[in-house]
Amino acid sequence: MVKDVLFFIIDVAAALFGGLMLLRFWIHAARVRPPMQIGNFIYILTNWLVNPLRRAIPGVGGQDWASLVGSILIAILTGVSKAMLIWPVFIPKMAIFLTLLTLFNWVVYGIMGLLILEVIFSWVNPHAPLAPLVNALNRPFLAPIRKLIPPIGGLDLSVMVVFILLGVAGRLVPQLISSLLK
Repeated sequence: MVKDVLFFIIDVAAALFGGLMLLRFWIHAARVRPPMQIGNFIYILTNWLVNPLRRAIPGVGGQDWASLVGSILIAILTGVSKAMLIWPVFIPKMAIFLTLLTLFNWVVYGIMGLLILEVIFSWVNPHAPLAPLVNALNRPFLAPIRKLIPPIGGLDLSVMVVFILLGVAGRLVPQLISSLLK
């Protein structure tokens, strides 16, 4: 019972900070400027790790590598913590598996969350203040699909196709990681 509660707390805290680190990295990679309130929220919650990492890891090629490394470090801590909760003896392969799986899940669920926001904005208010940010963050995933499958009768199916591809990846990648570590 206590292990389950600790597991849940570790998962939620790590997903919040790791996800924000990945979002910060993706915002810089997509070269978009978030609205001030959202940007402040992300930067205030992630500066505690990103700023010290920036001293050792410079931004090369205009990318915010410190944010990406920060999310990887949080994933490593999460994977090791989960492995120690599951097995009293440290098993490196299990910690590596849990770390990779955690990082993969953050990426997949982060993309899914952005896609859901895109769909909501397109239905409710395409001119919402966050809509351009979400659209710019989703564009690299949706543009290739939109080239293959144009809107049919005014209905854009690209979001559904990306969801299906993420679902397939969500089932295959954990098995692939597991088989590579055997």
